[in-house]
Amino acid sequence: MLRLRPFRTPDAKSIITWTSEPEEFYKWSAGIMGDYPVSEKRLLEAVSAREDNPRYFPLVAFDENGLVGFFTVRTPGEDDKKVRFGYVIVNPEKRGQGYGKQMLNLGLKFVFEIYGADEVSLGVFDNNESAQICYRSVGFKENGARQEYSIAGEKWIDIEMEIHKK
Repeated sequence: MLRLRPFRTPDAKSIITWTSEPEEFYKWSAGIMGDYPVSEKRLLEAVSAREDNPRYFPLVAFDENGLVGFFTVRTPGEDDKKVRFGYVIVNPEKRGQGYGKQMLNLGLKFVFEIYGADEVSLGVFDNNESAQICYRSVGFKENGARQEYSIAGEKWIDIEMEIHKK
């Protein structure tokens, strides 16, 4: 059974091993943590910089065998009813088995039922088809917004998606 809990410092050691290629790393980090490969220190800096922020929640999904995934929930603006998922990644040993969908559903349950949000947004690169499929499977829909990023000397297109509380 998959569960969520707050991210803890020792989790970084596992999470940084989940990407073995630069493209894979940039798909979930958008280069915000710097260049590939990400270090444990850089991941911790990215997460702990907002440690005392009541509108930022780094979370991990886990089961009886250990960590399955990681993502953040943050309130990007002044409206606590609108939150954003970021840094969404699933342990490569667990990909393609429904764990991403389970993790996102738990995250949606948290933000809608406990935090009290009405809307969740996220960005996904157009070259990350498996993530797009996963997001759609839990109800995210494209909202028409696009943003261009320069990643590793290439132009990547970010597709904005959102889901609303039912």
